[in-house]
Amino acid sequence: MHMRLIILLSLLLLTACAGVPPAPENDPPVTPQYHDTHARSLYLFSRARIASLEGDYPAALNLLREAIALEPDSARLHGEVANIKLRIGQIPESLEYINKAIELDPDYRPPYVLGGLLMSSAGKDWDAADYLRKAIKIDPTKEDAYLHLALSLTRLFEYEEAVSTLKALVKLNPDSILGYYYLGRTYSQMKLYRDALGYYTKVLELKPDFDQAVIDKAATYEALGDYPQAIDTYRSLLGQDEHRAAVLQRLTQLLLQQRRFAEALEYLKLAAQSGLGGQETTRKIGLVHLELEQYDEAIAVFGDMLEKDPSADNIRLYRGIAYEEKEDLENAYSEFSKISHSSPQYVEAVSHIALILKEQGKTEDAIAFLKEAIAANRGSLELYLNLSTLYESIDRPQAGLDILLENESSFQKEPRLHFRIGVLFDKLGKRTESISRMKQVLLLDPKDAQALNYLGYSYAEMGIHLEEALKYIKQAVAIRPRDAFILDSLGWTYFKLKRYDDAVKALEEAVSLVDDDSTIVEHLGDVYAARRAVKKALKQYQRALELAPERKELVEKIHKLKGEQSEK
Repeated sequence: MHMRLIILLSLLLLTACAGVPPAPENDPPVTPQYHDTHARSLYLFSRARIASLEGDYPAALNLLREAIALEPDSARLHGEVANIKLRIGQIPESLEYINKAIELDPDYRPPYVLGGLLMSSAGKDWDAADYLRKAIKIDPTKEDAYLHLALSLTRLFEYEEAVSTLKALVKLNPDSILGYYYLGRTYSQMKLYRDALGYYTKVLELKPDFDQAVIDKAATYEALGDYPQAIDTYRSLLGQDEHRAAVLQRLTQLLLQQRRFAEALEYLKLAAQSGLGGQETTRKIGLVHLELEQYDEAIAVFGDMLEKDPSADNIRLYRGIAYEEKEDLENAYSEFSKISHSSPQYVEAVSHIALILKEQGKTEDAIAFLKEAIAANRGSLELYLNLSTLYESIDRPQAGLDILLENESSFQKEPRLHFRIGVLFDKLGKRTESISRMKQVLLLDPKDAQALNYLGYSYAEMGIHLEEALKYIKQAVAIRPRDAFILDSLGWTYFKLKRYDDAVKALEEAVSLVDDDSTIVEHLGDVYAARRAVKKALKQYQRALELAPERKELVEKIHKLKGEQSEK
């Protein structure tokens, strides 16, 4: 059958030649030998094409070599060999035939496109771009080279040329789905997310079931901070089974980041029912129950996991915390006690046990327990810090300081040690020593936001070095811009500098983030009072007093302000 097709094709070609008008008498005659050679070459080429389509590449190459022997100057034949060599992974030989085809006919376009693909796949995008630019120059009406050129340019971070190349493609073909899609991808890489969204939208108008474009569109909404739209976009894909695992993972992660725990739980359960994520999905389900204060559900989930793997100390720790939050201290103690001394979770378990003992009124037992744990784990700074905190909580800050100073030599390069020592010095009224320790923290870690804030606030409270205090606190804000306590320090320092407008702005933001801290609310009242906004100040003082009824100084401030108001 194939042979009959080949003969028919050859006959048609010969017939087409016969239909050409006779050459003028003064032209040199075309010899029958040329006709025979060319027809034979065409015949071999056709057979090679059929062999290639059938996957018989050795036969195809043999036929093409025979054809090249008849027509050694044929760029088309050399290009076809290059194409087959590329398919079977003979890269150097393919490139050799590509360059030979170009040498034979510099205006023959296919080898340039093939060269671009070959160089691109080899990671040589500069060379690929050179080949593809020439292909476009030879014939600007063909689409294939534009897309491949743009992809190489994007990998080279040549975004402007990549964009102009893709725009030329969609101008040539206004229905080029991949043209619009890669414009979206390129603009995303350029962080021009609004432009990217427009192109993804265009893609989905042309091809609504282009799922990867939907995923990229959702990721672009994320980059813009439009999380509700990103979540809705991911949700639209959940019916597509081939993307379910990736989409569920991203969707649940996004919902967890947004603290939309109830919704995250719904999709985590869907993932578990679909067999996606294994034990990690189950662990997240338990943790979300814990976040939602659904302690019995969390205990049950972690219990099931422990039945399958009793040595999973991280899960046992979570289960202990769930019992502790439920105020079932006996079961919490039991779970924490089962965590072995060699476990990475041991130190945290010890901390919880000490806290439980303190909650049960067994403070001395808690201290003894921590000391015993320290004796077995002298390299654990966390245990020393926990013991010092316990001493402080029972109003024995000097004992807490002593335990840290006695073991300071073992942890000289630990910023947390010096920070805790600084806090305890401050608690004991030794502000100079406290400030010195905070500076030591910053020598070890110049970006420690807590130390920067503590140092700045200490200066502000003392009413000294206020410009230096402002500098420290601004550095802390730059590191943790949404920390209400650092913003409070910023506002308080502005207040001390009598920059009341700046103080109000910082403190109003702090209160919007944490509205149940008496001191922050009081500070905002102080600034309002300084600006003579009496009603606003009174409102803040009264709120602060509601939060901390034991603070008699707030009562005095309220009486004083009301007295000043009545005098008017």
